[in-house]
Amino acid sequence: MRFAIRLMCVLGSCAAPVVALAQTAVSSSASTAPTVASVMETQLHLLESQFIPAAEAMPEDRYSFAGKDGEFTGTRTFALEIKHVATANLVFYSAILGEVPPPGVNLTGAANGPDDVQTKDQIVRYLKDSFALGHRAVASLTAENLTVPVPNPPIGFMNTRLALATFSIGHAWDHYGQLAEYLRMNGIVPPASKGQPPANPARR
Repeated sequence: MRFAIRLMCVLGSCAAPVVALAQTAVSSSASTAPTVASVMETQLHLLESQFIPAAEAMPEDRYSFAGKDGEFTGTRTFALEIKHVATANLVFYSAILGEVPPPGVNLTGAANGPDDVQTKDQIVRYLKDSFALGHRAVASLTAENLTVPVPNPPIGFMNTRLALATFSIGHAWDHYGQLAEYLRMNGIVPPASKGQPPANPARR
């Protein structure tokens, strides 16, 4: 339920960018039949276009921020939210490609990525690298290989490319919602929400 509510909030605040991207995608591919790869590429591009700017919007001295007002015990900091998503991306997309994730990248424990990725520049680069791998992974998707079991899946019940590709997108959107919340708690409007009409307009 928490995921569903947060996802609706994310999509509600970003409705105009979503529509704009969809219109661009339709116009650029009007003469080309969609494929599994092209559909997933559109989804990944939309996610990346909002997630990376959100990560870049927080000043480095606030990367250690985690909520305090309310119940935030044990929650990830802003930095760890980004590292966790990048880690999951690398693991999931490596599995889709049948490759081994980079050293130190796995889903054990809190799955927050390598300890030597610490500065804002390092974390944002880690995130961008994970999306670059994602584009390569979704480009490999076909109608024929979607439901073929992958060897050594990172999560046992997600043992197909279809499961890994779709979950990776939903997982990252969930954590984008937390980034947006942390940005606003620091007086920063998420880049994707700038210039958008109020999602909760005042009643006359």
